[in-house]
Amino acid sequence: MLLKDPLFLLAAAASFVVLIVLMIGISGFAKGGDFNRKHANRLMRYRIIAQAIAVLLIVLFAWLHKRGGM
Repeated sequence: MLLKDPLFLLAAAASFVVLIVLMIGISGFAKGGDFNRKHANRLMRYRIIAQAIAVLLIVLFAWLHKRGGM
């Protein structure tokens, strides 16, 4: 049932994007060097934005399902 809900799939995809950006940031931090100096802050900003979107989608999904709207 949840796998047919487009809002659930969107929230899951947004969470996956957060995971990908986080893993890229962690691997860049672990390696250090030029890549980390150039892109660490940008990746952190992207992660925070993606995480905020994911949280909003999850809260919206939970709120709509609590109300019986979906």
